[in-house]
Amino acid sequence: MESILLTVYVLVWPLLAGIVLFVITAGFVKEWREARREGRDLI
Repeated sequence: MESILLTVYVLVWPLLAGIVLFVITAGFVKEWREARREGRDLI
């Protein structure tokens, strides 16, 4: 039982990192498309 809990604990961190990366990437793509549509630079 203890090894299962440790395994789940260890595997949660990559999942959280993936979710954060997805949110950041989605926000970037949204801003990039909006800037392109308005004809302005992203930076």
